[in-house]
Amino acid sequence: MSEHVRHLMLGLATIMLLSTVPVQADEEAPATQPGEPKADVLTEQQWVTHHTISIDGQEIAYTATAGLLPLKDEQEPPKAYVFYIAYTRDGVSDMHERPLTFCYNGGPGSSSVWLHLGAFGPRRVALPDQPLPPRPPFQLVDNEASLLDVTDIVFIDPVSTGYSRTVKGNDPGQFHGVTEDMRSVGEFIRMYLTRNNRWTSPKFLAGESYGTTRSAVLAGYLQDERGIFLNGIVLVSCVFNFLTLSTAEGNDLGCVLLLPSCTAAAWYHKRLPPELQADFQKTLDQAEDFAINEYLPALYRGDSLSPDVRAAVLAKLSRFTGLSEDCLDRRNLRLNKEEFVDQLLRDQRRVIGHYDARYVAVDLDPSGTQGGFDPSFKYIQGAYSAAMYSYLRSGLEVENDMPYLIFSDRIGHWNWEYEGRDYVNVGPTLQRAMTTNPHLHVFVANGYYDLVTPYFATEHTFNTLGLDLSLRGHVQMGYYEGGHMMYLHKPSLLKLKRDITGFIKTALTEESD
Repeated sequence: MSEHVRHLMLGLATIMLLSTVPVQADEEAPATQPGEPKADVLTEQQWVTHHTISIDGQEIAYTATAGLLPLKDEQEPPKAYVFYIAYTRDGVSDMHERPLTFCYNGGPGSSSVWLHLGAFGPRRVALPDQPLPPRPPFQLVDNEASLLDVTDIVFIDPVSTGYSRTVKGNDPGQFHGVTEDMRSVGEFIRMYLTRNNRWTSPKFLAGESYGTTRSAVLAGYLQDERGIFLNGIVLVSCVFNFLTLSTAEGNDLGCVLLLPSCTAAAWYHKRLPPELQADFQKTLDQAEDFAINEYLPALYRGDSLSPDVRAAVLAKLSRFTGLSEDCLDRRNLRLNKEEFVDQLLRDQRRVIGHYDARYVAVDLDPSGTQGGFDPSFKYIQGAYSAAMYSYLRSGLEVENDMPYLIFSDRIGHWNWEYEGRDYVNVGPTLQRAMTTNPHLHVFVANGYYDLVTPYFATEHTFNTLGLDLSLRGHVQMGYYEGGHMMYLHKPSLLKLKRDITGFIKTALTEESD
């Protein structure tokens, strides 16, 4: 699996100690000054501050609670601590009617910083209007697109990300896997609901990239094992069936599902013929039709294609991707994301982004391949890291000297085994969850310029989910002129806010069921 898919995939100024028994973390820690909390000590803690924000002209007062919550079995000592940041609106008369949304990113190995400071939290990283690297030093601004006006939000950092750590003597690997991660995040959700008396609140999940995989398995686990029934799930840049992302030899489906996103990227960079540059949506429709009705049958026939038919398919493939016929011929008609981002602007010695094809950078190796350099990640990585560290200290008053792991290098092996399959496909789990809880609604956000989780692959996943006709209307799709993190594009961020606000309201009305 490629690195990009893997990463696919975040008023009280004093510390409120809920437990005074220190527990040593699983890492060496730098020395601290007298009076400062030690980085190698984990305790159950909370840091609480109070704020206001204006959303859609409405002044909203809210409480931010950052904390470490223990994971343990019954009376056993904690095995790990999960760091979270919760935002709850003040002045709500009945918290049982107030929606509550649990958010996380993916990876596996990513903290929740991206959805937190990019999309849904009350503060966001300030980025240029165009897909360009921001100039340091970096800044946070109020997020007018925050979901805090319609739902309370809890951002979760799974074990080994953010400030979440295992206790010394416990193997972190027990939390690193599809099922293992499901259980630990599910246990955190159960404990949070219990500690904060939110069991009767409407409940939502919101995940990005691998976080969408986590959401699907959690939907089933929470219902079946914990009695927690959800009202809705928000899926940002979805992946359920990992075969739909692979273009490895022998998996022709991945090539077909990637094609329309390549067309979108080529359109953005003006690499298509003039007649295809005129109307974006019409061009995508044509690319999708070609992918299903001509490209897929051609790959199926392989070497048995007649020379004339092969030449015709090759010409159309070049026409819809902006790549040369020679390049595609050498690959035997098979599209590949890594080669596409490297080849589309090769004549300009430029590469484009994997996560967001709008981003462009100088090719570090114009004579070969770019070796994994992705400007759509590298350009924003520093801004999100600096903003998160600053916000934790100055905004949330969190006193913790441990490294905040934006992308964790401590995951190591990830156990991909799930329900006995040879590959991960969590679609059946969501299908069962929606069938046994017919009030569960799903919203799926897709970025046109996302080459990591292509929108056409997501459509295929839901087209083959096997939902009963009575439930298909409970799935809504949103499309955005951005990439994997479509919220980096401000118009898409604002549209995403409108779409999710409408989705939450729809999921809470009986008329929709």
